[in-house]
This record gives sequence, C-alpha cells and structure tokens, in this order.
Amino acid sequence: MKKVLIICSILYGFNLLGQSDHDNIRATVQKFITGTVYNYPDTILSAFNPGTKMFLHSPSNPAWEVSVEEYASWYGRKAPGTINNRPSKIISIEQVLNVAYARVEVLFPSNGYRYNDLLLLKKFPDGWKIVAKCTSAEPIPKLPEEMVPIPQKEVVLEGLKRPWSMEFISETEVLITEKDGELVKVDLTSGQRQAIEGLPEDVARAVLIDSTKFQKGVFPRSVHGKTLSFNAGWFQVLLDPNFKENSYIYLSYAAENKKRESTTKIIRGILNGDKLSKVETLFEAAPYSHGLFHYGGGMIFGPDEKLYITIGERNFQEYLNPETPLAQDISDKRGKVIRINRDGSIPKDNPDFGSEAIKGLYATGIRASQGLAIDPETQTIWFSEHGTIQGDELNILEEGANYGWPYVTSGKYRSANYQPSVPDDIEFTDPVYTWDKTIAPTGLAYYDGEEFPLWKGNLLVPGLSKGSLWRMVIKDEQIISAEELLINDRVRLRKVAVSPRGQIYLLTDEENGKLIKLVNGNRN
Repeated sequence: MKKVLIICSILYGFNLLGQSDHDNIRATVQKFITGTVYNYPDTILSAFNPGTKMFLHSPSNPAWEVSVEEYASWYGRKAPGTINNRPSKIISIEQVLNVAYARVEVLFPSNGYRYNDLLLLKKFPDGWKIVAKCTSAEPIPKLPEEMVPIPQKEVVLEGLKRPWSMEFISETEVLITEKDGELVKVDLTSGQRQAIEGLPEDVARAVLIDSTKFQKGVFPRSVHGKTLSFNAGWFQVLLDPNFKENSYIYLSYAAENKKRESTTKIIRGILNGDKLSKVETLFEAAPYSHGLFHYGGGMIFGPDEKLYITIGERNFQEYLNPETPLAQDISDKRGKVIRINRDGSIPKDNPDFGSEAIKGLYATGIRASQGLAIDPETQTIWFSEHGTIQGDELNILEEGANYGWPYVTSGKYRSANYQPSVPDDIEFTDPVYTWDKTIAPTGLAYYDGEEFPLWKGNLLVPGLSKGSLWRMVIKDEQIISAEELLINDRVRLRKVAVSPRGQIYLLTDEENGKLIKLVNGNRN
C-alpha cells in the first residue's frame, strides 16, 4: 500500500512539474470555486495563503473585511458535498512574473445579484496561493425576453425654435438646427447653447401671405392674411465623414431670393469653435418659386462617403404640375434624390439618365422626403416619404429608381380631380412599407444601443402627425412588424437620433421645441 502511495505522489509531482504557471493558477482558483459551490471549507483554505484578508460586498458595507478562515467557516454549515445555488466561472486570468490576478463571476439567483471577485495570487515555493480577494456586486441583468421595454421621456433641453435635426460632435456636445431659429451648439451636460456665426443670410423666413398675389393653389385659402413660414427655414446639419481632421459641416435649408421665391440649397463650411467659415454652395435646386412647402432637405453620407440629398417637389396642390410632373421631369431638380461628392462635384459612377438629365440625379419620383438612415448590417439607405392624404412611405434607395410620385401613390391626392397621364414605358419602385393613416414620417435612425436590448437593429421612425414614434423590425429588407410607441404621451416629433454611446434622443416640432432623451424604465 505504501508503494502505491509513493508512486502516486511521484506521479502527481511530475504532473505539477509538467503544468504551466497558468494551469496552476487556474487550478488554484478552481479550488476556491469548488469549495464554495460544494461546501468544502478545507478546499477553500487550501487555495489561500493563511491569514488572507477579503473585502466582500454587502448592501450596507461595500468593503466588508473578513479573514479567509472566517469566510471558509461559513461553508461548514452544510454537509460537505451539498451543492449551493451560486453558479461560478473564471472570466479571465492575467500573470505578471510571480504575481497574477483572476476575475471570477458568481451568480446568486436567490438575492438577484451578480458578484465579481478579483483575486490576487502569488507564487510561493509550494505553489500558487490567493493572497487577496475583493468583491463588487450588481443586480443580475435581466434576460432579453425579460426586458420588456418601458420607454420614458426625460427633457434635456427646451426653448428651441422648432428644431429640425441634430448631429453629435461627441456624446455630450451636439449641433441642432432650429427651423425657425439658428444653428446652435449645445452642451448636453450643462444645457448651455451657443449660436453658430457665419451662416448664410438668404434663409427663407415667414411671409405675410396675400393669396391674391399668387397663383391659385400656391398657398391654402385658409392662411390669407397670416404670417407663416410653413416648411421654410434651416433643415439638416451633417458632419463630414472626416470631421475630426477637416472640421467641415454640411447644411440644407430653404434659401430665398429678393422676390422671396425660394428653393432648397446645400452648403458646407468649416466649423471653428462657434463660427462657420469658408462657406460654399454645393447644390441649389433652382428654379426658385413661390410657396413654402415640400423642400425635402434630407441628407446622409452613404457607405461610399458620397452625399445623398432629398429635394422635394415643392407643389402644395398636385394640379400645379405641368403635363410632365416636376418629380418625373429629369431636367428639373425638384422631386429627386441627388448624389454628389463632398465638394459638390458629380461622381463618375452616378446612373445615366440621358443628356437632358440634371447633374447629380440619382433617383426620381419624390414628393417630400426628409429622413434617411443606413442599415448597419446591409449598408442600404432607407428614406421616409410624406404622402398627402395618407400615402406615407418607407423606401430603400436604389440607383436609378423611380418612386412614382405623382403618377402613383398609396394615398390620395390633395387635388381631388387630379388625374395625371401615366406613360406606358415607366417602371416604378414600390415602397417597402406604407401606413393606412397619416404619419408624416421625418428624421429616422437605426438603433444599436444597450438601453433597449430588444430594439437592437430596429429602425425608429418619428412623425409629425399625432406625435407618432414607430419601431420597425426589419428582416431581409422587409418590415415584419411595426410598433407605435409613446401612444399616451404624444407630441409632434421631427427627428430621432442615436448618440455615439447608443442613447436615443428626440426633437419635438414645437415653438418651444424640446430635446428629449428616451430611457428604459425597465432597465437595471
């Protein structure tokens, strides 16, 4: 019998000699885990250097100091081998010469906490021993299926003049365009805001409407004698893909001439502090015309770093269209999607619409599109489209596509007797999704944050009509479900944006416009 024990001891010694330090460190940590899971006090003690101090965590004392001997005695209250419900695992081990540290995760479902043990180990002549233990605790995160989202609003800022868009310079600093105000830089931590100087002075503003001076249908009859801006003002602000290196920002807005006719204009300039310099016009959707409707003004840099721009059709009434409607006329800039380089030049790989087509033309048949977003998985560009009476759409942007307006619509025309003559040789691109009620969808965004785990990869679509906010679940470029959010707390929403760290922000379309942060009331 003695010969067997001696041989086993020799073999065990050879085995230890054959193990790496990392293997021995892991074996020591595993001794500690085994002792706590199966109630073996001696096994716990064998993993520690005698007299080791532990700093445990309790609700009343996050640095509760005990000795390893006292700690091990707690595991002698049950019969050896009794399993405790405390699943444990080694997360990581790092070694620096004769010192190492390990991280162990321990779950206590009985009290709903997850403990993180940081163990410091040192190599002694007889092997590796734990010489210190420090513990932190946090509630066990809920599983995604338990995380039923409860979106709640937190007002971050108010007093904005009908905000239209926002762009994050960092997590705490943003640029916000006010349709009826200015371009402002906002510190989200302090709430301080600063107007950006150096903007163009040709932005279209409110006008006193004398309907007798305009062609019938340019303005609604009901607004005669009122001073209104309707859709005019500052639209989207966008950072250059290389903003950190070149400081360029891009702006879309309604520009007006001396006759107070207006159109959509795209500019860029260098932002230095609170001032814009070297401002240049990249695109101007001439001709200028009277009326303050449907400018478009949505912008996005695609995966190819080209600038995509939506230009609205501009007509309030459909019967104002010529025989070939503006959105279908390739020689007219209105009612189109434009694709240009960052300096305003035309990409060589743009689709060819023929010699009569305007420069930069990418897609036709657009009525009034404002929001664009890129699917992070497929890199496709989605855009929202305003209908008239219903007819609101979500579309995927395709090269050379014709989205049909005003030849086809899923809604109704504002002009009751309008019946355009549709050519036989035109192929239209159908919308991916339409609503059966008016939503007035605006500045949309894909969500990729942690606040709402079940929303990851979903498209968020705000709306002006009835204060809609929609969560669209997409699979294979099709909407497979649509959920309307915040139905008991409605306010006109112009824009949804996601911060660099995945926080959701909303801009409200009000005279006292608000910047709202959306938080999850059901998150630990």
